[in-house]
Amino acid sequence: MNSLISFGNSLLYGITLSSIVRARLDPDVSFLHEPREGRFSLSLDLSEPFKPLIVMSVVRKVVNKKIITKQHFRKRNGGVYLSSKGRRKFVQAFEECLSRAVYCPMTKRNVSYRSMINFEARKLANHLLGKRKYKAFKPWW
Repeated sequence: MNSLISFGNSLLYGITLSSIVRARLDPDVSFLHEPREGRFSLSLDLSEPFKPLIVMSVVRKVVNKKIITKQHFRKRNGGVYLSSKGRRKFVQAFEECLSRAVYCPMTKRNVSYRSMINFEARKLANHLLGKRKYKAFKPWW
């Protein structure tokens, strides 16, 4: 389970980092996680509310539907890792989840999780530019 969660979190961090860069924010400056050499702490910050919605949802799906089984893991260097076939299956389920749309009362339309992450980065950028007060994402469903 830990390897699935860690892999899912790393994928989510990459998605949020991309959104942060597009919003022209500095990924090294953060509010929740302490900045540290070699990591983009703002990506960790923006990922937090999306982890249960995206990563844990994908982990539950691939385990409960037996999309990923024991055969998709390899022991190496004292750790347990997904095989390349397991990673492909997880990434496919992850991308499906990111594309899933839910109705957003603020925009009055269906919005994908990927769009929600992009929107969150833009909201933070607008706050820092003094355009709008930042209100963190909270699931409404």
